[in-house]
Formats: sequence, structure tokens, C-alpha cells
Amino acid sequence: MERPESDAASEDAMDSFLEKFQTQPYRGGFHEDQWEEEFEKIPLFMKKAPSEIDPQENPDLACLQSIIFDEERSPEEQARTFKDEGNDYFKEKDYKKAVISYTEGLKKKCADPDLNAILYSNRAAAQYYLGALCHLELKNYVEAVNWCDEGLQIDATEKKLLEMRAKADKLKRTEQRDIRKAKLKEKKEQNQNEALLQAIVARNIRLVSEAAGEDEDSASEGLGELILSGLTSENLYGARLSVDDGGRLSWPVLFLYPEYAQSDFISAFHEDSRFIDHLMVMFGETPSWDLEQKYCPDNLEVYFEDDDRSELYRVPPKSTLLEVLQHPRYFVKALTPAFLVCVGSSAFCRNYLRGRKVRQVK
Repeated sequence: MERPESDAASEDAMDSFLEKFQTQPYRGGFHEDQWEEEFEKIPLFMKKAPSEIDPQENPDLACLQSIIFDEERSPEEQARTFKDEGNDYFKEKDYKKAVISYTEGLKKKCADPDLNAILYSNRAAAQYYLGALCHLELKNYVEAVNWCDEGLQIDATEKKLLEMRAKADKLKRTEQRDIRKAKLKEKKEQNQNEALLQAIVARNIRLVSEAAGEDEDSASEGLGELILSGLTSENLYGARLSVDDGGRLSWPVLFLYPEYAQSDFISAFHEDSRFIDHLMVMFGETPSWDLEQKYCPDNLEVYFEDDDRSELYRVPPKSTLLEVLQHPRYFVKALTPAFLVCVGSSAFCRNYLRGRKVRQVK
């Protein structure tokens, strides 16, 4: 039985096509080093379509676009195409383009009332979702909820708006809770600071405002603001004035050793503690910078400065901190008492005190 001429011609053409691969390479394939980029240019495998389609760069896409948006199709078909496009943009969270697509669909003025209703509803949802999203990004959670509510009045079942509203409402409640907690914390700190202020005033302890450069008597007007503003923040060493359950104060205290440009910081020096007690702890072991091993508690002398009179006051080691802070010539700077410490028998101490008036704290 003879084969039809058409079949014989097809087989001959196929044989001829296959024979070409034996004599010349195939030139229509992908390049090894650029296959991913070339693969991306095929519409079926594109992960993301370009925002603007250039017929020169993407002829396949331009062809598909002309088919999809063919003006010769009926208004209903074109409107449905724009609706599907808007839905795709909505799923990709590109709400601005979704609004544009739905609007283009409405411009076709199709005769299908149900399709028009969907376009209006979807466009409203995209617009309200976009508005709510903007307020959410700006942390205007109340406004975000309001935008969602307005959108849900059009379509109470819109899933994206319902999810957005739930998220915005949760963040709104969290923000309101944090505000309440912050106010309670602020009120608690204010009460604690007022208690500290009363304790300082009751002890006749004088403070000085370094910012103003002026002495402030503890009973003077306006000192409350000075103290309260200072009590709300830690000093450079991360400590602050505190009061215990018995109403006793503990101060952050700075000891300076001018001979070696060294210092020690006590974060909580109880007002009833003696200087000698802290010196015994600090110099129980010889510090690394005391190469001559002369900084022993029994050899040390403690002073504070009266800047106004350029005088020094020697502090008895067995004095308590409160006794010194209540001295009429002691002014606490930055809510951190400071004292000078040196070896009384040293040449440095004699030179340091030479020409300066030294008084004894009684």
C-alpha cells in the first residue's frame, strides 16, 4: 500500500531538518552564561511583567497585550479583562495599578450590571486598602481602622480589608496599652521624685545647677523643677539618687585622686555610712596605679572644695555622708557628691594644698 504524497513529503522535510544538525549547530538556543535572562524574556516564564512594554524589547509581550486589549472585542470582554488584571495586581499588593485597571474596566461602559458592580466594589476596596495601608505605615492606626470601616460599608465580606482592619485594630490597642503603661510609669517616677525632693529639702542639703552656674538653696523657688528634671535620668556612670523603704537616701558618689588622675565611683553610698568604711573596702587591696603602695586607708585624707571661696574642707574619715552633705558650704553638683582623696604625708598633697585655705569639717 502506497503512502499518501502529503505524508511522504512531511517525512522528507523532517529528515532534511534533522540532517542539518549533523552539519551545522543549532543557533536558536540559549547562551550558557545568559540563559536565565533569556528565559525571563519568554512571557510564559516571566516572574514579573515589565511596567512598560516596549515592542522592540518584548515583541512577544506586545503581541499578547494587543490580543488581550483588542478594541474590537466587546465592551464586556474588555471590562472583564481589566477586572482580571486588577485582581492580579490586588493579589500582588500593587493597589495603585489595581485601581487603574478597575477604572479602565469601568470606562468600557459595558451593559453587564453585575460586572460593573464588581469593578466598582473592587476599585473601592483597593482604594480603601491603599489608604488604610498608608496610615498603617505612618502608625496612624485609628485612621487605618476608619479607612477599613468605610471600605467594608461597600463590601462587608472583603477579605483583604477585614484582615487589614484586624491588624490595624490590634496595633491600635497595643499602642493605647503602651501609652497607658507609659503614663503610669511616668506618674510613678514623678511620685518617687517628689518623695526624693521632700527628703532633700528636709535634710537641708544644698544643690547647685551646673547648667545655670548658680547656687540654689534647697528651699528656694524653682528648685523642684531642677531636682525633678535631674532625678529622671541617670548620671554618666549609670546611677541615680534613691530612697529606701525606711526613707533613707543613697547617693552616687565620686572619689577623685588628683595625684594619679584616677577616680572611683560608688553607685549607692548610703547617707548613714562613714567614709572610712568605704575607704577600707576600696583600698583593702593596693590599686594597680599605686606603684609606691602608699594609698592605705590610715594614710588618706578626704576633702571637698568650696568653689565660691576657693577653699578646701577636710572631712573626718569617721563622718557619715549625711553629716558632710549637711555642711553649710557643701553644694551637690549634678546630684553626685564628689570628694578629693590624697595621701596626707605625701609631697604631692603638701604642694597641692600650698597656698590654699583648708578648713576642718566639725
